[in-house]
Amino acid sequence: MIKVLEVSLSEDLTEFAEFLWQNEIPHRILERDGTQQLWVSPTIDGEKILSLYTMWQQGTDLSTIEVRHARPRRAGRVGGWQRVWLTMSLILMSLGITFLIGMGDNFEYFRLFTMTDLVQKGDQYFTTSLGTTLSNFELWRLISPIFVHFSPLHILFNLLWVWVVGSRIEVLQGRIALLGLVLFSGVLSNLAQFYVSGPLFGGMSGVVFALLGYSWFWDRRNPHQAFGLPPALMGLMVGWLALGYTGVLESMGFGAIANTAHLVGLLAGLAFVPLGELITGARRTR
Repeated sequence: MIKVLEVSLSEDLTEFAEFLWQNEIPHRILERDGTQQLWVSPTIDGEKILSLYTMWQQGTDLSTIEVRHARPRRAGRVGGWQRVWLTMSLILMSLGITFLIGMGDNFEYFRLFTMTDLVQKGDQYFTTSLGTTLSNFELWRLISPIFVHFSPLHILFNLLWVWVVGSRIEVLQGRIALLGLVLFSGVLSNLAQFYVSGPLFGGMSGVVFALLGYSWFWDRRNPHQAFGLPPALMGLMVGWLALGYTGVLESMGFGAIANTAHLVGLLAGLAFVPLGELITGARRTR
């Protein structure tokens, strides 16, 4: 991030910040040393933002201005894929691992990504304990089940939401915020589902619920830095969560539903908002 301007704490930047978010200009407003500092992404022309700020101070109605995301001439152009590198990595890892395990049919590979190791003896499966997983330092197993999917519908549904919501979080708040949310929600939802059903589960659904819960609650707490996703999405996902507990989704061909992972993922996403504010330096409007 690059610093564009520095003003006193008495100046209310809420309206200008809302204008920047409405035009999808990644930025942060930080309080440091008794001042407010406006920082923008290195991909944004800082001089253009400063000129817009000056116009706003002079009383110009910014809603009449068309903003083009001009970049500094000296800076190399950052392509769209590079801006969502982490989101694309999550999608590609899910596709690759799901293909590798044959959607659960390839036992020798599948056992590498379960919460605890599996041993097949005849037609029966035996599992080691979580304590054994930790003592063997197989720490990847705490997160790896999120990359395992068991049907085309399962993976397409999850990865669609990862792309829609995850990419927006990455662009507007950065990779650290998105990575922290994925790890936090992924580990918690995996542990919760493991204690309810054992190690034979997988999917990005817990993380998806976390992404949606996080973006919804963030917008409620930080309207001046909102993601701008339709609020109705939250109602849709809560309804989907409720349907999972009724058994309707299984009868529709969605297979066994990891309801506990969904619920814990949603709660983890809501709980992560204060951490997201700390990571991004967001300042709530009082």
